[in-house]
Amino acid sequence: MVLAGKHAFGSIGDTRVTFVEKKIDENRKDFLKKLLEYNGFEVIIQEEKRKSEEEPQLYTVGVTDMVFNPTTYVFQRRLKTFDGHMVTQDYWTQRSEDTNPRYWKNSK
Repeated sequence: MVLAGKHAFGSIGDTRVTFVEKKIDENRKDFLKKLLEYNGFEVIIQEEKRKSEEEPQLYTVGVTDMVFNPTTYVFQRRLKTFDGHMVTQDYWTQRSEDTNPRYWKNSK
């Protein structure tokens, strides 16, 4: 869930992708898939192999746009939420639904 500056790319199946996040749970996968498809990206998802049936299923999410870098797109405000606001770092990491882009809080 951490935005890292490194641009990771590889393949899912036979398709070249830019990796968005790896080893994430189903809720995170669904959130990213909906958000990225809403912003016009083709999303590819791969299930991670489990050692046993008791372990939770994890996923890798990638997009076919080889230029996409999550950190760049979030901080350059190039992604939009479902209601038309800009995606902030807290929105991307699902810490908050607040899309007001304050990176510090002034309190009394």
